[in-house]
Amino acid sequence: MLENLLDLVKQYAGDSIINNPAIPNDKNEAAIGEAANAISGGLQNMLNQGGFKDILKMFGGQSGIDENNITHSISGGLIESLTGKLGVEQQAASGIAGSLIPAVLKGLVQRTNDPNDAGFNIQGLFNSLSGGKTAGIDLQGMLSKVQGGMLDLDGDGDTDLQDIMRLFNQMGTGGSGGLIGKLKGLFGG
Repeated sequence: MLENLLDLVKQYAGDSIINNPAIPNDKNEAAIGEAANAISGGLQNMLNQGGFKDILKMFGGQSGIDENNITHSISGGLIESLTGKLGVEQQAASGIAGSLIPAVLKGLVQRTNDPNDAGFNIQGLFNSLSGGKTAGIDLQGMLSKVQGGMLDLDGDGDTDLQDIMRLFNQMGTGGSGGLIGKLKGLFGG
């Protein structure tokens, strides 16, 4: 997945990195690599901290990419990397992160949701980010539920572990102890 993500960052790196005088040309590839690592690491951290539903909502189009916590978290990581590792000034690094991260995340969501694009798929992406913890979970089915606005199954106005548990029970996979443990880990429960 990191290879595909790196290619995606390269697609969007034009004005943010390659044509940006704040990044010396000999550091362009390093800056692109830092952006890909920040995105991958940021998404992994979100999953590890129980942000599964937030990431799933982002891929389902239920939360705006520009203003969500995922974007802010990833941007913060990229700013740190650019200033600490590459010596980019704070203001320039903030500008780079502010334009590049939302664009790449939008591209990632579009490509992941495109059934004709074999470069990304929701199952492979989540499996890679979770270290295999999402194997056996029908993420495409869950994503379809998110996109259809049907994930708040208990009607309490939010999507949480109880909704996901109901979804798995409906899908006939709720009885698997291993699957339940995976879900609790992903939701921080």
